[in-house]
Amino acid sequence: MSQLNNLIMVIEDEALLLQAIGKKLQREGFEVLLCTKVSQAVDYLKTMGDLPDLIWLDYYLTDTTGLAFMDIINQNEKWKNIPVIVVSNSASDQKVQALLKRGVKRHILKADYRLDEITKIIKSYLVAPQESAAKT
Repeated sequence: MSQLNNLIMVIEDEALLLQAIGKKLQREGFEVLLCTKVSQAVDYLKTMGDLPDLIWLDYYLTDTTGLAFMDIINQNEKWKNIPVIVVSNSASDQKVQALLKRGVKRHILKADYRLDEITKIIKSYLVAPQESAAKT
């Protein structure tokens, strides 16, 4: 985990939405790394010293899909334990189940949540492991 603030990697190909997400997360105290393509995110993961504490992943991207990204993540021992939350415009049961089988922690339908609600969900995935470790 990052030694400073939690680092969130956001992979979203809609530029305006990506900037809004980045600004919101920064206001909430997160460090953010913004990516518009899976290939860009993978390049960052390969070269970063500290891995992100969580990945916000859009499902439909310019260069591939969230499923393909999860397949890439799961092939790397260092990356496969990074929590991934998929935030998408669509949510067929088949797609959601395929994502969950690949290790996605949660699928969020964009239309059902405001950005501040999604931020709270992200925080819950970052705080819970620390709290449970403190209780042990």
